Amino acid sequence: MSVPSATTTDSAGGTPGRSPGGWSRAAGKNIAGLLPRRADYAGLSRSWRGDVVAGITVGVVALPLALAFGITTGLGAQAGLITAIVAGLVAALLGGSNVQVSGPTGAMTVVLVPVVARYGTGAVYLLGMMAGALVLLAAIVRLGRFLAFIPWPVIEGFTVGIACIIFLQQVPAALGVPKPSGENTVAVAARAVRDALTGNANAAAIGLVAVVVAVMLIAPRLHRALPASLLAVVLATVLAQVVGADVARIGTLPSSLQAPALPSVSIDRISELFGAAFAIAALAAIESLLSAKVADGMASTGRHDPDRELFGQGLANLVSPLFGGMPATGAIARTAVNVRAGARTRVAAAVHALVLVAVVYLGGSLVSKIPLAALAGVLMVTAVRMVEPHNVRAVLRATRSDAIVFIVTAAVTLAFDLILAVEVGVAVAAVLALRHVARAAAVNTEPISPESDDVNAPALSEHILTYRLDGALFFGAAQRFLTELTAVTDVKVVILRLPDVQVLDATGAQALGEIVSELEDRGITVLIKGARPEHLRTLRAVGTIDRLAHHRHLFDNLDDAIAHARLHVQRLTPTEH
Repeated sequence: MSVPSATTTDSAGGTPGRSPGGWSRAAGKNIAGLLPRRADYAGLSRSWRGDVVAGITVGVVALPLALAFGITTGLGAQAGLITAIVAGLVAALLGGSNVQVSGPTGAMTVVLVPVVARYGTGAVYLLGMMAGALVLLAAIVRLGRFLAFIPWPVIEGFTVGIACIIFLQQVPAALGVPKPSGENTVAVAARAVRDALTGNANAAAIGLVAVVVAVMLIAPRLHRALPASLLAVVLATVLAQVVGADVARIGTLPSSLQAPALPSVSIDRISELFGAAFAIAALAAIESLLSAKVADGMASTGRHDPDRELFGQGLANLVSPLFGGMPATGAIARTAVNVRAGARTRVAAAVHALVLVAVVYLGGSLVSKIPLAALAGVLMVTAVRMVEPHNVRAVLRATRSDAIVFIVTAAVTLAFDLILAVEVGVAVAAVLALRHVARAAAVNTEPISPESDDVNAPALSEHILTYRLDGALFFGAAQRFLTELTAVTDVKVVILRLPDVQVLDATGAQALGEIVSELEDRGITVLIKGARPEHLRTLRAVGTIDRLAHHRHLFDNLDDAIAHARLHVQRLTPTEH
């Protein structure tokens, strides 16, 4: 007597193929694979000095950016600093990349600005936790590998769009005018320029921006290791203090990290914010994986684990709002600095967070004096550097389809928002790709005997035509196949060769059935040769095979099909004396 296996259906109606205990073990194994491991710190005994130096370097670079992104979102400089510390540390220890640096980013700022304007600053903390939970869920169900299928023109398009928005967001602070009302960044920047031209511009603010831009352009030429953004901010702050410039400053920062506290939660509030939380989660996942992928190409520290990266980013976004931080992602610019500074393990990113902790506890009074115009200048230069002209030229010159996807994605980013831009960009890319695949599909007339060089004459002389179908027979190409194959005349037998059909969906199979029916109704016998097993199942499922005049009109061998066709022609052709 056999013993039931653990994979049979249980008496309570469990899922066939796996017992409840099996599901639990599988889920536990999934989560266990996302946790930190000893291998994360392989080689630390040799690389720790370089990791510490790289961490200090990134911390210095991250300071002005964290402050600036926090201010731009409307949450304040302290929110950006706390995010860089808390999210940066959690993602460094638990993420899937050895060299990724996480924190507030320009792309996330682009999404958060309209969210803050619509729902208020208090909603951001709840949104951050909701987004973190969604990213964490994506990691557990192993969605990381699927987010890699975003086309390159879409990536370049929203990168250019983000860069433009970050630059335009700084226009009011750079001109020293109050930020005009409105949600659309382009419109707000235009109103700020109009206000400045009417005589409300602050000359001191514009001068500080010019100083920052000049230092950030010149410093790297003097020495690549110089922290240009920090030097620019320090010089602008000193100048503002010396001349007593009347410009807006960061203001008082907290002298310590706040105790963790849950944001106020309401079921109605959660349902209202779910759309925005999904957008933030999508951005956190996409940007983090893109940054990790860039890091793979720069560092020789092994490839990142996309699901672990989502796991780390999800937890980072769950924890950061508890301390007053905003949603975070992997930061491409800071990750690149980390790699170039010599980072080899995740210790470098952890050190970067500790450097910023020291700023909170030791340097808050100095940071409070930084002019907002100086940070605006830093972000303007950062935005310009985000755009790589050679990549843009390459996309625009590649194909017309790639250029269209790039332009549409960038335009939608500017006009609406980043997540919609990615959705539209991927949709346009998919439609254009399907159009290309459909055009590549072909119907080719072939001779009925190998020794024949003339495709048409031998076939027509025997009233037999052999068609080879190439490529994809799917909904995008079905109508063209239908039109071409039913246009035959003076033919008594048509042989359809299917071995070279790579893709066959239900629409393509249905179109093939219509072709068979129309030709058979006109007295033309149809023979099908060489359908792949998986395609044959589809053809049977939609009834295409049933439309053949006889079940023996399905062949595996071309010679047999041709011989059968000739017998049909002989039966249908009157004998001449």
